[in-house]
Amino acid sequence: MLQPDNTQADECVSNENLLLEYSYGKIWCAPAMIVVDLVRKKYEKSCEKEVRTMCPYSILALLVTGCVVGFASGLLGVGGSFIMVPVQYWIYTGMGIDADIAIKMAFGTNMFVVLPTALSGFYVHRKRGAVWWKAALFLGSCGLVGAAAGSTIASHIPGNILKITFGSVILAGGIRMLTARPPRIDAEPQENRLVWILCGLPLGLITGFVGIGGGVVMIPAMTLLMKFNMHRAVGTSTAVMMLTSIGGLIGYIINGWTVEGIPSPHLGYLYIWSGLALAVTSVFMAQVGARAAHLLPAIKLKRIFIVILFYMGLKMLGFFEWLNLTI
Repeated sequence: MLQPDNTQADECVSNENLLLEYSYGKIWCAPAMIVVDLVRKKYEKSCEKEVRTMCPYSILALLVTGCVVGFASGLLGVGGSFIMVPVQYWIYTGMGIDADIAIKMAFGTNMFVVLPTALSGFYVHRKRGAVWWKAALFLGSCGLVGAAAGSTIASHIPGNILKITFGSVILAGGIRMLTARPPRIDAEPQENRLVWILCGLPLGLITGFVGIGGGVVMIPAMTLLMKFNMHRAVGTSTAVMMLTSIGGLIGYIINGWTVEGIPSPHLGYLYIWSGLALAVTSVFMAQVGARAAHLLPAIKLKRIFIVILFYMGLKMLGFFEWLNLTI
């Protein structure tokens, strides 16, 4: 767990309840954040302004992040974007990459990693019978189109707006799941293709715009609007994410193809070294997380999900910096 420095100890004591509320989120993110902090300190020793190549500390940070992301993806049915995007953004800006380009690189690379990670978790959930195939195909195919459109729009939006939007979206998802009364599910959810289409397109648009696989917004929609139970929502969302990530990735590659200031090797906004480093560990850990998901009660899954959404959403919005908390 990351600890505040000595000068901030008294303030953190006065905010004990706040820290306890986010303790689980800190545990999940602590390994990656420790390594990212080392990367920052290493880069701060250099006064050069030009874009630097990725150092071993950065690669280590991404490998650790991949482990956390993979486990979260399999456990919670999300792409892990709420962890991957912030970590990548901090590394890229530490390398000297312009913040506007850095956030879009984080989005594009994130879409690349979501695909194999979701596929890995999907394999386990499918064997457990937690994937509703028909719903996944309708939601995913519509989400693919929406994600391609969303990523195209995002490529022409200033990076600071995207950063704030990203934090706001995942924070809103956490608030909604925290305050909404859990639906009573006495029977299987009804097949409704129109609802799937109407939900898939805008959800895909959101995922492409903020560079996420879709689980962060898809699971609340499935549980609250479509009356999925939590385990089925987690399993089905992994299938949906495979398709939304393809749509978003295509958009970020095409729209970033001629952009200058992205270190090589890259395909548009996809930075290949980051993508590979994240994917190597996340694919394996996704299966571990998927198996763990079926050993935990649905209420615990939901609580873990909400805590992590709150933590990373507030982190990207700069809330903890405003409170002078180094968490």
